[in-house]
Amino acid sequence: MNSPVDYIPILLQAVVAIGFVVFVLIATHILGPSKKTKNKVENFECGIESEGNARSPFSVKYFMTAILFVLFDVEIIFFYPYAVNFKEMGLYGFLAVLMFVAFFMVGFYYVYKKGALEWDK
Repeated sequence: MNSPVDYIPILLQAVVAIGFVVFVLIATHILGPSKKTKNKVENFECGIESEGNARSPFSVKYFMTAILFVLFDVEIIFFYPYAVNFKEMGLYGFLAVLMFVAFFMVGFYYVYKKGALEWDK
């Protein structure tokens, strides 16, 4: 069985990651330039002058694809603990992962039936 001591490396990694993010956010505000000039706030895209309105509408399918990628990508990350401990988890762990995959596939089937993956419509 797992004891609370086994989770110390995970907690330590989370603290280091959050601490790094906070440190970088604070450091960029302290060390970064603070003068706002017309040239600094102007849009710049690969050396090409911007033209037209930046508020032009995008297809919702673009955003749906991005959101679904993030959603399913994060779900795949949850397979890592199983891959590390699959021998120790035994049949109970295997059934838990099968249930997780079943929920994952139900969500994927729902997205597929709603047509979110079809670009032609």
